[in-house]
Amino acid sequence: MIESMLLVGCGNMAGAMLDGWLAAGVPASRFAVVDPVREDAPGGIPVLRELPQAGRFDAILLGVKPQNLAEVGPQVAPLAGEGALVLSLLAGVELEVLKEHFPAAAGHVRVMPNLAVSLGKAPIALAAQGLDDAARGAVTDLLAPLGTPEWIGEDRFDLVTALAGSGPAFVYRFIDALGAASIRLGLPEEQARRLALAMVEGASALAAQSEHDPGKLADMVASKGGVTRAGLDVLDDGEALGRLVTETLRAARDRSAEMAREARK
Repeated sequence: MIESMLLVGCGNMAGAMLDGWLAAGVPASRFAVVDPVREDAPGGIPVLRELPQAGRFDAILLGVKPQNLAEVGPQVAPLAGEGALVLSLLAGVELEVLKEHFPAAAGHVRVMPNLAVSLGKAPIALAAQGLDDAARGAVTDLLAPLGTPEWIGEDRFDLVTALAGSGPAFVYRFIDALGAASIRLGLPEEQARRLALAMVEGASALAAQSEHDPGKLADMVASKGGVTRAGLDVLDDGEALGRLVTETLRAARDRSAEMAREARK
């Protein structure tokens, strides 16, 4: 069981995770935060400007920028021993690189969530090295209040990063496009954006509870020769939407892999 955690860097993502844990009832006393610029942390957790010189933590969560690992790693390494797990939010930094920086750690875990962790609704991709079943269970239990932890092979991590990590940005862009299109076609701006957001929120909630997959739900909404079918015919023509989304994920996946190559240099 992970009872104590040191957050090294508490930016947008690590901060959202901390919000999610506290909202789920995890005691603030389990966390320590080190961040050179953040003024405060939720739950009244003190923010240290420098790493503690001593102390034992069950887990260390790395929330710094990937390019800062070379500088921060040697400072964190003395704390990443004696059974501590290293959990990394660093995009593109592979498990072998983490092991090189923290050789004494009990295990290394790549973690890819999205900002919905603050609501307890994020998919969370996990890849690990050096963890036994008990340690995997402890990590799963730690992250379960933030959403849906999914263990995957590291060879698929770049793709899952594109889907689960970057995916919200693509959904936001689509919501924005729905609103913008409605404005161009005649709706008042505030009303168009309000309706687009409410529609997506309701559709997502229904899809999450339905026994049918989203593709089937789309067909159930669209009657032959009807209004919805006319719109779907545009999206489906030549698999236009499918091809666009495939290329979107491919670009994000390939950039994640490129960052991994850069981190190995």
